[in-house]
Amino acid sequence: MKGDNKKQQYRVNEQIRVPEVRIVGDGIESTVMPTREALRLAEDQEVDLVEISPNAQPPVCRLIDYSKFLYQQKKKAKELKAKQVKVEVKEIRFGPQTGDADYAFKLKHAQEFLTDGNKVKAYVFFKGRSIVFKEQGEVLLLRFANDLEELAKVESMPSLEGKKMFLTLAPKKAGAPKKSQQRRDNEAAEAAAKAEAKAKKESEGPNPNSPFAGLAEKLAAKEEE
Repeated sequence: MKGDNKKQQYRVNEQIRVPEVRIVGDGIESTVMPTREALRLAEDQEVDLVEISPNAQPPVCRLIDYSKFLYQQKKKAKELKAKQVKVEVKEIRFGPQTGDADYAFKLKHAQEFLTDGNKVKAYVFFKGRSIVFKEQGEVLLLRFANDLEELAKVESMPSLEGKKMFLTLAPKKAGAPKKSQQRRDNEAAEAAAKAEAKAKKESEGPNPNSPFAGLAEKLAAKEEE
């Protein structure tokens, strides 16, 4: 094992004390083997045996250079952090009698804000006696939300606070994130374990104590009579 970490997150090589493990890795078919044999295999390949899923039965280990494994984990964490965009709340102000041209201009800005991953807080400001047009302001905000439904979801419906009526929109989430290598390894190990269990069950044949055991043969004999 190349390099030691003060805080080691994973058990490696001789630290793995279970009797058997499931091995995964690049170009390696998922298989269960005694831990001693897995350690010998790692030594032959000049890599480390890294326990990546200790709670599985048996625990899942990956054949990989431990330093390389830590580098991959650190790189992935850095990439995820870089992708985390700081969400800002962009405000857009309307009047209760906003014209079509002004509305279209502000709608375009809202689309840009949402596409960039920001929230949009639209509000209608009722100046002086224009508060009498509050229903008109509510209709305007609902229209605004409807025109942005492909990009945004409504986080809070129009509500009047003093002389302002607010509507908050949040960007819709993009596609699901890609699965990590560790998760793919775990899923491959689980699939292999299920396949092995199914194959074992099929090889054992039907249970002789089952009430349905020999039913096909009995029906065939009855038909011959």
